[in-house]
Amino acid sequence: MVSEPQKELRFTRSGQAVKFCVLGAVFVGIGVTLVATSIYREINPELPHPSWAIPCFTLAAASIWLAMHLAKHAYLILTPMGLEIFPFFRPSKGMQLVMWQEIVALELDADMTKLTLHYNAEKTAGMHLSLRPIRRTLRGLLAKAIQGRAKQ
Repeated sequence: MVSEPQKELRFTRSGQAVKFCVLGAVFVGIGVTLVATSIYREINPELPHPSWAIPCFTLAAASIWLAMHLAKHAYLILTPMGLEIFPFFRPSKGMQLVMWQEIVALELDADMTKLTLHYNAEKTAGMHLSLRPIRRTLRGLLAKAIQGRAKQ
């Protein structure tokens, strides 16, 4: 942890969160439709039973919870010490800290979806990071911050 959190740049998985939020809204819509059609079930018995809405609402709640979790918790944190990387599963246990001194070179692909950190000049050791979980509008800020820090 950095004693001065104002010197951190935190990036969340907000790009993934949007997809799960939309998925949750779709499941809510399906569930509401299934409940609403129960009014006409006496007229047309072939309509699905309203209890089919329960799995839809359960999946909606799970999707919306996951979206909030992804938008709230960090994926990458740029600190004065280095780059903290948090995996999707068990982020508190699997967190990696890459010190700025360890990074020899950085590469960003043209569409800013992949960041490569090189640990040696031959570029044979390093780490690939997908930037797709980060919202597209924030990838430029991340690229600028990492490249600015790497120049120092």
